[in-house]
Amino acid sequence: MKKLFFLLLAVPGMAIAAGAGVPLDRAPINPHNQESLQRGASVFVNYCLSCHSASYMRYSRMEDIGLTEAQIKDNLLFATEKPGETMTIAMRADEAKVWFGATPPDLSVITRSRGSDWLYTYLRGFYRDDTRPLGWNNRVFDKVGMPHVMQDLQGHMVPVMRAETDAEGRPHEVIDRLELVKPGKLTLAEYDALVGDLVNYMTWMGEPAKTQRMNIGLAVLLFLGVFYVIAFYLKKEFWKDVH
Repeated sequence: MKKLFFLLLAVPGMAIAAGAGVPLDRAPINPHNQESLQRGASVFVNYCLSCHSASYMRYSRMEDIGLTEAQIKDNLLFATEKPGETMTIAMRADEAKVWFGATPPDLSVITRSRGSDWLYTYLRGFYRDDTRPLGWNNRVFDKVGMPHVMQDLQGHMVPVMRAETDAEGRPHEVIDRLELVKPGKLTLAEYDALVGDLVNYMTWMGEPAKTQRMNIGLAVLLFLGVFYVIAFYLKKEFWKDVH
C-alpha cells in the first residue's frame, strides 16, 4: 500500500520530467470562449479520437459549449449513433500496443495530468526524425511513440541544434528551435491557433463543471461575507448589556 501511495505521488513529477529542460509555451485557455471550444471539439473528434478515447466524456455534454444535439449528431458522431454515449473508440488496446508499441492513453483528463501548457507545447513540438520507427520525434517528449497526426496541417519541422556543455564540461548538442522545411495546409500561426483551440477544449473536457463550480464557490463566499457582517452586528446587539 505504501509503494502505491509513493508511486501516485511520483506521477506528477514523472509528467513534468518528460518535458524537463524545455520551456513551455502558455496555452490560450479561455473556458468562456464557446467558439474556440467548439472548434477544438471538432479537431479533437477528427484527429484525436481515431486512436485515443475520452471514455469519461459524453458527446451530449458538448451542449454545455453551445452545440445543439442536431449539430453534435451531424458533425461529431463518427464512432457512435447516440449523443448520450461516451467518447470511446473501436480500436482494441492489445492491437494498439502492437501497432504503436504502447496503448494510446485515454485523454479525458490529460490536461489535468500533464498540464495545458505542456500539451500545447507538445502538440507543436513534433519534428522529423528518421531514426524513430514512425519517423517522428518530439522536443517535449523525447522518443515519443505517437506519430504526428496533424502533419498535413502543420507541415514538416526539423530541429536546429546548438552546442552546450554539461555540468562536467563535456560538449553536446541540444535542440535550439524547430524550423519549417515542408509547409502544410496552414501557416504556423494558423496551426498554433488551431492547437490552442484543441487544448482549450481538452482543458474544458478535463473538468466541464469547473466554471459552474467556481461560480457557485464565488456566490458562497459572497454570502458568507454578507452573513459575517450581519452576524457581527447581531452579536454586538445581543451582548451590548453584558458586562
